[in-house]
Amino acid sequence: MPKQPLMAQERDRLDVDVLFVGAGPASLAGAIRLGQLAAEQKQALEILVIEKGGDIGSHGISGAVMDPKGIGELLPDWLQRGAPVESPVTSDELWLLTAGGKIKAPFTPPPLNNHGKYVASLQKMAKWLGEQAEAAGAQVFAEFPGQELLWEGDRVVGVRTGDKGVAHDGSHKANYEPGADIYAKVVVLGEGVRGTLAKQAIAKLHLDAGKEPQVYAAGVKELWKLPAGRFAAGAVIHTLGYPLAPDTFGGGFIYGMADDVLDIGHVTGLDAKNPTSDPHNELQRMKQHPAIAALLADGKLIRYGAKAIPEGGFFAMPRPYADGLLLTGDSAGFLNGMRLKGIHLAIKSGMLAAETIFAAVQADRYDAQQLSGFVERFQSSWAYEEMRSARNFHQGFEHGMWAGMFNAGLSTVTGGRAFGFIEKLGAVAGHERMEKRGYQADPSPRASVDNVLTFDKLTDVFNSGTMHDEDQPCHLHVADTNICRDRCTVEYGNPCGYFCPAAVYEPLFEKKDGKFEGRLQINFTNCVHCKTCDIADPYQIITWVPPQGGEGPVYTGM
Repeated sequence: MPKQPLMAQERDRLDVDVLFVGAGPASLAGAIRLGQLAAEQKQALEILVIEKGGDIGSHGISGAVMDPKGIGELLPDWLQRGAPVESPVTSDELWLLTAGGKIKAPFTPPPLNNHGKYVASLQKMAKWLGEQAEAAGAQVFAEFPGQELLWEGDRVVGVRTGDKGVAHDGSHKANYEPGADIYAKVVVLGEGVRGTLAKQAIAKLHLDAGKEPQVYAAGVKELWKLPAGRFAAGAVIHTLGYPLAPDTFGGGFIYGMADDVLDIGHVTGLDAKNPTSDPHNELQRMKQHPAIAALLADGKLIRYGAKAIPEGGFFAMPRPYADGLLLTGDSAGFLNGMRLKGIHLAIKSGMLAAETIFAAVQADRYDAQQLSGFVERFQSSWAYEEMRSARNFHQGFEHGMWAGMFNAGLSTVTGGRAFGFIEKLGAVAGHERMEKRGYQADPSPRASVDNVLTFDKLTDVFNSGTMHDEDQPCHLHVADTNICRDRCTVEYGNPCGYFCPAAVYEPLFEKKDGKFEGRLQINFTNCVHCKTCDIADPYQIITWVPPQGGEGPVYTGM
């Protein structure tokens, strides 16, 4: 079909009372709780949840061992309603891996004691929570990416959703459909980690003023179908050590799902010093360890995915409110890195947002002062105590794994104080820790690929179900690719070719006559929406924005 010339076209306008952006556990819990409060007080409210994925849950990925504290408060009969958890946790182990062996810890550290918790698929849980939100009176729409915030001065008044049918050159195709402008009294951003709109709001309103920089890790995960009876549903193993270098934060996880499915993944800090640090490669190396390879023998890879994780903790949480705006879930840093858990905190943050909004509705005020009640509610909740107790966890790994583990142990018994007595340890942004090792630096050890146990990135992208229309504008915006060629190649050796777990970035640079020539090829159709590039780029010139609604990975069972 011939492309149509670019021209102005009127956008649909939709007015609602409350708009939740991103259909993850924070937004969906918020919509459910707000619906509950409205029903109790017989208050009519228009509640809308929009999600960029093709279906509710299709972009949901987590470990996940879920603490039921949040969902139990939200929906006390959640199990009776049929929440799709895989299994109660049936056993806990912690392994220290060396290059060829393992040491099983004689006891499970208290933060990793998962008695009473549940192994779960975030994709399945999000889909189910979406159904509960609709039953509570909310409208929940997939394929609606939030593209930009709508402002009146410094007040957020709504969200513009992304256009569809735009060609790679910006012209309109025959199926062009402009995004809608959705206006709301309160916009709640629960977009997940490094959310596009949250990033806009934090920058414009300086919501991170006086806060520590957020620090991130990248979680890379696969699902495997194992021979019957190989690994018990509900069995939980966490690993430390191999394959990571001692100065790199991270570790592995292995969870038994229902129906002989094994959930295996690895978390690598995006504050690694080595510019060739490669989260996907670390998972492949972990699987080559004899103890792990034995678990996976005769199994079959069935799904793959990746996600960035906000690890900065309590002191890195941005101010979560502004005029007409609230931040929840990963977008607001609600994750306990010491316990490796965030779903219950996301749910609680959504509930706190809903209670704040309902009070604002009753007062008919939606300014920052009114919405600051979110912080007061947070400070009075168990979520606050939990976040404070882990406030110095990630920061303790600044000097390596053993120092970090020592700090975590002391923090457990001293209420979160670093190394036993320091109230606030301090942190630096992860990309600032990356060392300039030059383009000739030796890469970190690489896994061999046999397509049985280990796989290259493109094979894993295929197993993520990722699909993007190639004829659309690239959703990965690099502000100046000359920096990539002239500086990054020389100073860092193009770390984007390593840290991206989906082989999106392909630096095609060659040295001729003393300088580099060529281009940065961006294979955006590979993108699994993890946001790692937006976070880890040492020059901070990459901006991730949503592609056309409904596109991206399909994280079935993840």
